[in-house]
Amino acid sequence: MKLGLRLQWDEKRIRIPIERIRRVEALGFDSVWTAEAYGSDALTPLAWIAAQTERIRLGTSVLQLAARAPAATAMALATLDELAGRGRVVAGLGLSGPQIVEGWYGQPWGRPSQRVRDYVAILRQVLRREGPVSHAGREIQLPYRGPGSIGLGKPLKSILHPNPELPIWLGTGGEAMVKLTAEIADGWLPFGFSPGMLERVYRPWLEEGFRRAGGGKSFANFEIMAATSVLLTDDVKRALEGMKPFTALYVGGMGHPRMNFHRERMVRCGYGEAAERIQELFLAGRREEASAAVPDEFLDESSLVGPAARIRERYRAWEASGATGLILSSPQDEALALMADLAGTLVE
Repeated sequence: MKLGLRLQWDEKRIRIPIERIRRVEALGFDSVWTAEAYGSDALTPLAWIAAQTERIRLGTSVLQLAARAPAATAMALATLDELAGRGRVVAGLGLSGPQIVEGWYGQPWGRPSQRVRDYVAILRQVLRREGPVSHAGREIQLPYRGPGSIGLGKPLKSILHPNPELPIWLGTGGEAMVKLTAEIADGWLPFGFSPGMLERVYRPWLEEGFRRAGGGKSFANFEIMAATSVLLTDDVKRALEGMKPFTALYVGGMGHPRMNFHRERMVRCGYGEAAERIQELFLAGRREEASAAVPDEFLDESSLVGPAARIRERYRAWEASGATGLILSSPQDEALALMADLAGTLVE
């Protein structure tokens, strides 16, 4: 199983732990991942990391589609990949939510699945450079011919000759978007994944996407990098308690009450009643009660917490989960070293 390191992205100042990144690269980690919301961007840190590392893959989990026109995203990714040494960049893309898309970027929420389809199609045209880029999509058109156009746009082909095989992954969780991911993407950053969920929920969705794609696409040529937190501790209960306020914030208040993808994720994982109660309490201003309503089981099954022996035992379920890799969040270097040992990534 491949291992990735998730970097903190929601701090007031940018702090990139370059020594830690070099350490996990030496431990055989496959990748390092950045993110963006409405603060720091995900691409600039990867350029800085690329200059100070040798082989570790550089992934975004995720780039927000509304932040950039698809051609601008393709240009940035291609530039980063050339500077890093071709073949190191993984383009993880995601929608975010309407509060950010419309409130921060000033873009219409529109038809999300169609926008993703158009966006990925344009990215692939730019990267493959098989001809001037044109696309007559339902959400995105190149050249632009909509309101305000003077009709002088023309299809263009990238001056830079980028890596045509630069992988494009999608961060998705709902049924329609997971099917689309399997159909058009090279890999998946699942939003809501723990051991057992592939069989309980996701397998038929992914298989339907593979069927639509054709060409022999299957699990055999599709990467799935799930995310989990790792914490070495003798007090499992206390560690889980420490995770609850963050979970309550996202399930209860991150997004509009009618469209909260974090709440939907919890429902998808089998905790619908708890999700509704957490949101109800959080929106009523009863945040401590909302935190207390987060089930220990929900947190425990999607993380690796406890003494080394407990983590070692529970890691076996992740190995059999169907994920091809794990993106790890941990404040402890010793926990990352333990994971490298369990995954067998370190080659002497």
